[in-house]
Amino acid sequence: MFSLKGVRHRYGAREVLGLERFAAAQGEKWLVLGPSGSGKSTLLHILAGLLKPSEGSVEVARPIGIVPQKLHLIASLTVEQNLLLAQYLAGAREEPARAAQVLAGVGLADRALARPHELSHGQAQRVAVARAVMNRPQLLIADEPTSNLDDAHCAAALDLLEAQAAECGATLVVATHDARAKGRFQHRLELGT
Repeated sequence: MFSLKGVRHRYGAREVLGLERFAAAQGEKWLVLGPSGSGKSTLLHILAGLLKPSEGSVEVARPIGIVPQKLHLIASLTVEQNLLLAQYLAGAREEPARAAQVLAGVGLADRALARPHELSHGQAQRVAVARAVMNRPQLLIADEPTSNLDDAHCAAALDLLEAQAAECGATLVVATHDARAKGRFQHRLELGT
């Protein structure tokens, strides 16, 4: 869950994001829509604590899981090690059993020892979702998770995000310019309109 009040962000003199109020309760599913350059990624970076807004207040539940636009899987690590890295970096105890459970949940139980270069794009995307939910986040954020996918894979990616958010009881925020996602979310924030 989160609450943003009077949040604005500028790059130099150019304002890229301006929100008077944006809040979500635990377990809600939000779609953030807008064309490229409308501030979607900036908003997600602010929610994730990766970017401090130029002004305004931000309150966000912890922990947070992030599925970035570029997946950033570590090539030298196995799939399982990429998941355990999320726990290590959070200062949590590494739980191989949790990694196995999450991989099974995304249909990749048999790929735990594979390296990222051995995965298809769809499998790598599912690993990124699995990594994002390893620490049982209260807020799950996904940046353009369907932009390079055909219709069937788009639906599957959104199904996976929704299922993993529901399993954790997490608030889900998906940012995209992909209109195919519109009908799946009760709550929407449109930027740049």
